[in-house]
Amino acid sequence: MKRNHFTLLVVAVVCSICGGTDLFAADRAERPPLMSPLKFPPGKTLVPALGGAVDWLNSKPLTADDLQGKVVLVNFWTYSCINSHRTLPHIQAWADKYKDQGLVVINVHTPEFGFEKDIENVRKGIADLQVQPPVAVDSKRAIWNAFDNDQWPALYFIDARGRIRHHQFGEGQYERSERVLQSLLTEAGAKGVDSQLVRVAGSGSQAQADWDDLQSPETYVGYDRAEGFVSPGGVKRGVAHLYVAPDQLKLNSWALSGHWRVGGEAAALERANGRILYRFHSRDLHLVMGSAVQGKTVPFRVLVDGKPPGMAHGADIDAEGRGVLSDHRLYQLIRQAKPIADRLFEIEFFEPGIDAYSFTFG
Repeated sequence: MKRNHFTLLVVAVVCSICGGTDLFAADRAERPPLMSPLKFPPGKTLVPALGGAVDWLNSKPLTADDLQGKVVLVNFWTYSCINSHRTLPHIQAWADKYKDQGLVVINVHTPEFGFEKDIENVRKGIADLQVQPPVAVDSKRAIWNAFDNDQWPALYFIDARGRIRHHQFGEGQYERSERVLQSLLTEAGAKGVDSQLVRVAGSGSQAQADWDDLQSPETYVGYDRAEGFVSPGGVKRGVAHLYVAPDQLKLNSWALSGHWRVGGEAAALERANGRILYRFHSRDLHLVMGSAVQGKTVPFRVLVDGKPPGMAHGADIDAEGRGVLSDHRLYQLIRQAKPIADRLFEIEFFEPGIDAYSFTFG
């Protein structure tokens, strides 16, 4: 998920990096030097910040005693975010490898969409993604605000004295991040820290993106952040409207067809046989969506260039493109083989009562 601005804390860290010293040269075998310690803003420290959690999953609430002398990795994530999905295997691998040497991993679940505030949705998301380290449920964004954070995923590396020593915003830089962990653990007195790096191969939605062929951006369906919408007449905010899809779509443009009510976060289907169309260029296509009525299932079908996807189907549909929508979550709909080209994606819902939030790609 994109970051919209730099906060004072981030600016301070970036200034440390940009001072002229190459702290993390790609070809350097030794662990990188750590940047100067940065404290939390006045009155904000790690343990009180964690007190803003509305609940804890996978763990009891962590206290000052639990974190005393520990190196802490804080990962801001949310369960419907594809960028978070692809980071989680690395977080888990580090937690497993370094837990006996003083590393504590805390996954702070901060919602992007309203349905992610529901603790039962979070609980199911954790189970589906097999998240094992402690999860601080940050539904009121208290921890998020304490860190002045503004994107998912965001990793904060905190030394044994409770000081922020490094950060990583967004996916990638996994080697650098693990080297920082190794340095912090060694600095804290851990013995025999293994200098080898973990090898991670995520599967399903947690597989790394095909960056070379990724030419489509995250696209929101709700009018607050929607871009690229080309149904004639544009979005009719907050009212039921019969939308029509144009005959042709350019790359990264999308359209609605049928009776939809477009809200700030999502588009809600009012009548059966509504469609969403998107011309995309990527290996993977995902859609965050869910049933408007808890427990109700809604059948749908996906076409690619007007045909069933066949071997290009994602995990949540079959080769004929048929799937069933229920829980609010990320649905993997397309995973195609090379060569990757511009394709027309189309999804049709055979019953009303669905909410569509955002497209993501990989």
